[in-house]
Amino acid sequence: MAEAERIIGTPDVDDEAAAPAERPRGRRRILVLFAVAAVAYLLDLGTKMLVVAKLEHQPPIPVIGDLLKFVAVRNPGAAFGFGGAFTIIFTIIAASVVVVIARLARKLYSLPWAIALGLLLGGALGNLTDRIFRSPGVFQGAVVDFIAPAHFAVFNLADSAIVCGGILIVILSFRGLDPDGTVHKD
Repeated sequence: MAEAERIIGTPDVDDEAAAPAERPRGRRRILVLFAVAAVAYLLDLGTKMLVVAKLEHQPPIPVIGDLLKFVAVRNPGAAFGFGGAFTIIFTIIAASVVVVIARLARKLYSLPWAIALGLLLGGALGNLTDRIFRSPGVFQGAVVDFIAPAHFAVFNLADSAIVCGGILIVILSFRGLDPDGTVHKD
């Protein structure tokens, strides 16, 4: 955990030594992180429940002709269906992401980082929920995917949240903004 904190540039800050003006700002950022995560998670969970109830074992539903369809797919692997035999590894990775983000949250003083980490957290929780609770069994569950663009992998809203959060983190890193709110120019 300390290595992850060191890599993304969040210095250790003693909560007692923090200036009083920083504490409320940090709390608001943490609330934003968890609010974004909750929205992403609930949207993902709701759409997956709807897909399983209404779309599974049904023909694909064209949304935009042949360009975009909704089709229920169970994916035990990672993106593009790779690694179906390693579901437990993906479960451990998702759980680790959740733990790292929860640990970093207390040192968060940047609104853009709160949004990015919230998207990652919500997406990771969405897919982790599938891996823990869906068949064929605990920690072996297949993720429900349903958004099927032409000539691309089928994915879900959790995957979209993870990708959007990752892209935002790359942009923030290139701009020199750290999760603790400091800006550096290298």
